[in-house]
Amino acid sequence: MVAALLDRLGVNPALYQNGKVPVHSPIDGSRIAAVNWEGAAEVEQHISRADHAFELWRKVPAPRRGELVRQLGDILREYKADLGELVSWEAGKITQEGLGEVQEMIDICDFAVGLSRQLYGLTIASERPGHHMRETWHPLGVVGVISAFNFPVAVWAWNTALALVCGNPVIWKPSEKTPLTALACQALFDRVLKNFSDAPAPEPSDNRRPRCWRSSGR
Repeated sequence: MVAALLDRLGVNPALYQNGKVPVHSPIDGSRIAAVNWEGAAEVEQHISRADHAFELWRKVPAPRRGELVRQLGDILREYKADLGELVSWEAGKITQEGLGEVQEMIDICDFAVGLSRQLYGLTIASERPGHHMRETWHPLGVVGVISAFNFPVAVWAWNTALALVCGNPVIWKPSEKTPLTALACQALFDRVLKNFSDAPAPEPSDNRRPRCWRSSGR
């Protein structure tokens, strides 16, 4: 069941079939996968790539950044049933709660798309004749998201959708108890990035598809 869900969501079987760390479902205690965790050196590489991506992503116009998040919301709608069921199996929630969590992901994407056209700043009167002061918001930099097992996908989405439209790349550290949902989110987002030309490459010498974020569970 879980393998079929992961397959439909586009997760590479090599990432969950032959790992050293078993993943169990709290529903019946059964082993549903086995993954490998990335070490400190690999995490440092991801952060370095995200830092490079930040220099490019921050220059993409905010409405265009919102388009990436809009497309993420669309693919979440398409795969809501599968991702919601995977949340149920891995986190132990009833199916309706799993579906509700994915709906929260979709909702925050919709909110963030609107925000991408409303990153306003104030124009402030100045005491100096012929001058005014202008408030401009700038992207922060690489954003780290750490999520817990009981909300394995919604918390990531809440933070990531807003960070992306504001010009920030994201590094995600999911719960050790729910790595499969993180891999599924990564796979869905990779599908969006595949046809999104404005997403920056991780680093100049890297010819792989760009990633604005990456889960640490592999």
